[in-house]
Amino acid sequence: MLKTPTPRASRRLAPLCAAMLLMLGLVAQTQAGPTLDKIRQSGKIVLGHRESSVPFSYLDAEKRPVGYALDLCLRLAEAVRKKLDLKTITPEFVMVTPSNRISMVEEGKVDLECGSTTNNAERRAKVAFTVPHYITGARYLVRADSGINDIVGFDNKRLVSTKGTTPLKAVERAARERGLNVTLQEAPDHARAVEMVEKSESDGFAMDDVLLYGLIASRPNPDKLKVVGKFLTVEPLAIMLPKNDPEFKAILDHEMKRLILNREAYAIYDQWFMKPIPPRNTSLNLPMNYLLKDFWKYPTDQVPGG
Repeated sequence: MLKTPTPRASRRLAPLCAAMLLMLGLVAQTQAGPTLDKIRQSGKIVLGHRESSVPFSYLDAEKRPVGYALDLCLRLAEAVRKKLDLKTITPEFVMVTPSNRISMVEEGKVDLECGSTTNNAERRAKVAFTVPHYITGARYLVRADSGINDIVGFDNKRLVSTKGTTPLKAVERAARERGLNVTLQEAPDHARAVEMVEKSESDGFAMDDVLLYGLIASRPNPDKLKVVGKFLTVEPLAIMLPKNDPEFKAILDHEMKRLILNREAYAIYDQWFMKPIPPRNTSLNLPMNYLLKDFWKYPTDQVPGG
């Protein structure tokens, strides 16, 4: 049976308890994670953006970073500001590419990668992701007069994808399984891949269909291109952040869920997918697909396919 300490014993224990609480506080502060500490000290948050991932993250006519994922990242930055009780937080924009975006997050050069990056197991070994902001799948962009309707149409033809992206591996696997003779090509970015199709340097471009629609809308002659084929992959796209920084991730996950459940995220979606957007002031006219609608009923960072 436990005995109640005497007043004298309590007085002796008080300094020890205070020291233990101080140590616990220091441990908790240490475990807060490097990202929040860096943001707290600098008063800025570094957002990685893309050059041509329309409408997620791209440069407008004035070369300013804009897009659906960037708008969400700015909301997440505000949530971080409130959590850290900062008067202001300054977003700093850094352009990343498909080939360097993961290393930029790994090395702490950007705090959030605000683009169209697929959350998959291979990447989670290096970085973390918050709740997906889009779920899509890879299809094919071709010239409207090409006669190609699916992957079998690329037999003895050329198919390009962007270096460092998941559709490239999926296309290679699908062509091998079907016994197709497809010449695979790599482009440094999405814009160059579309240009290769337009100039007949390639017969098609494999990429997430939502990105393909966005790219077509931004081209000078959109009627000369079309998207074809069944989904080759299922791609949950999410904002990327540093791995092993649980407090930072908890803030982001909580805010993403809040934005979704109170439908603020739906309004941001409509702004970028259903209304005119820069640089050509045209609308993608892409209603939210059933994959994302169903996923957002119970938003989580646990994604299809693990």
